[in-house]
Amino acid sequence: MLLELKSLIIEESGTILAHVLHLFILLLLVSLFVFVRKTKKQWNKINDYITSLTKTVNSIRYGDLTKKLDTMDLPNSEILSDSVNRMIESLHDRENMITEYQHELSKQNRFLEAAINSLSDGLIITDENDKIQRATQKISEWFQVPGKDLVGKPLSDFIVIPRRKSVETLNDDEVTVIADPAASFLANSVELKMDESQKRYIVILKNNTNQKELETLKEDFVATLTHDLKVPIIAETNMIELFLNENFGPISDKQKLALKNMQSSNKELLDLVQIVLDTYKIKDGKISLHKENIMLKGFIEEIIEEMIPIAQKTGNKINFILNRDIRVLADRFQLKRVVKNLIQNAISYGSPNSPIEISIGEIPKYIIIKIKDYGAGISKSDLDKIFNKYYSAAKKFRKIGTGLGLYLALQISRAHNGDLTVDSIEGEYTEFCIKLPA
Repeated sequence: MLLELKSLIIEESGTILAHVLHLFILLLLVSLFVFVRKTKKQWNKINDYITSLTKTVNSIRYGDLTKKLDTMDLPNSEILSDSVNRMIESLHDRENMITEYQHELSKQNRFLEAAINSLSDGLIITDENDKIQRATQKISEWFQVPGKDLVGKPLSDFIVIPRRKSVETLNDDEVTVIADPAASFLANSVELKMDESQKRYIVILKNNTNQKELETLKEDFVATLTHDLKVPIIAETNMIELFLNENFGPISDKQKLALKNMQSSNKELLDLVQIVLDTYKIKDGKISLHKENIMLKGFIEEIIEEMIPIAQKTGNKINFILNRDIRVLADRFQLKRVVKNLIQNAISYGSPNSPIEISIGEIPKYIIIKIKDYGAGISKSDLDKIFNKYYSAAKKFRKIGTGLGLYLALQISRAHNGDLTVDSIEGEYTEFCIKLPA
């Protein structure tokens, strides 16, 4: 009996345990179902949020900065959405700023382009291989080629540059535009300073046709006028000479002095006229040299004898510094004109009662003649101009002058394959140096 009861109790206990176990499993399944369902909703939210974020990022990527990222019922989603939206606003502000900058740059570029295209000169930008990179509207008109067709073409396809000249060394050089060979152009170039390894140059072309025609007319007029003036001046000089020789009867000492002064003035006037005529001839390449061997000692002494009376009027003494005699091959008449002109300048612009020094010597490849005065000197700003045609310091000192003397002296020196240089300190001295081939 006891055994049966024990057996029954054990059986009942197993049944209860089984029910409890079944109930636990059931509760576990229900809980798991609820958890999975709830987790699935969370994943769906997360997936929707990620999809929205991806769309927003893609919109930003393609330039649409009007999108906003909405928040969701997710942890930290509000912080992330706010950060993204602030980033979009910042990008939008930067885009507006860049747009304004671009608009202003475009406006400035149009202004600059209009200003450059309105210039009377033409501008060309070339690379180190002389190929055109940019050109203004004037260049396109002169070359008779559309601007876009000029890019990448060699500059030599459109202009003829003087021999032995490269593009980067152009400095007021006359060039010919192939499309208009009758026109005259002056070319200058400057290096375009940029932080690049490749060099670039700006070539400036100036149409000089009208100026050249005007200059030619002016010079033709001056040449004709001076040629016609020379005849009566020579006639007057000859007549004065006859009076001085008393061919028409005796004259008093006062009359003789007056006639000599007239003769001196006539000679100066005739020299001025001759300088203008000679300058015109040199321009046309008509200067001719008749070279001979000249011993400089006697040559210089002869010139000094002629210039002493002029120097005495201002109290200047001409000192000839001679170490040894030197022979030179030159045109006696033309070289004499150069030396006399430089001595005359020394008398005119040197201080009264100061010495004028003349010396001869040799340097490699050249024989030199130096004329030095102590006086007004030449300013640094004028040193580069004094050899220019019609430039003269005479007006500064209220003296008469054509501005052609030094120009003519330089051209004569160069015609001898030599040169004429100057060294000066303002208020102290001026020294000219004639260089002739040894």
